[in-house]
Amino acid sequence: MIIKSLQVGQIGTNCYVIGDEATKEGAIIDPGDEAERILRVVQEARLNIQYILLTHGHFDHTTGIDGLLQTLNNVPVYIHPAELKTEKKVFSSQVKYYDDGATLPLGGLTIEVLHTPGHSQGSVVLKAGNVLFTGDTLFRGSCGRTDLYGGSYPDILRSLKRLYNLPGDYRVYPGHEGFTTLEQERKQNYFMQEAIRN
Repeated sequence: MIIKSLQVGQIGTNCYVIGDEATKEGAIIDPGDEAERILRVVQEARLNIQYILLTHGHFDHTTGIDGLLQTLNNVPVYIHPAELKTEKKVFSSQVKYYDDGATLPLGGLTIEVLHTPGHSQGSVVLKAGNVLFTGDTLFRGSCGRTDLYGGSYPDILRSLKRLYNLPGDYRVYPGHEGFTTLEQERKQNYFMQEAIRN
């Protein structure tokens, strides 16, 4: 799997450009800003973008969408339906909804949606092979804040427990800061350990 990461926007949100090496079908995850820069990464990787995928609807994960759609004008934008209620915005007529258990093909890859509320009502984690794109649910050594509208500390603990209980190990690509692994977070992340105690 091709994974290109870049930090975009006011607070350095992690945006990911991913793709299937064989077919060159690709997706963009959390385009927080700087659409032209994201498109350059897409072009350099020679990917044919099939989807824009959102882990949640906060501005620092979505600001680049309009700019991307000026070039990628037929590409669907996927988001959990609870996010549109929370954020009171419509990204485009191309918006589509995914919920827990939904899958999207990407060449030979399959992207699975895990609904992980807590940071927001419609937060999701995207699982592809041995990789988790965790948005603002799980960070290296921490988790997303829950004091924003739609946030819930009990909910994020339940979501972290769900991730803890996934079988095996995964590379974790969060919405902010550095990369990690699920096994490392099981051992060292205070919030994940609190989640399994509850």
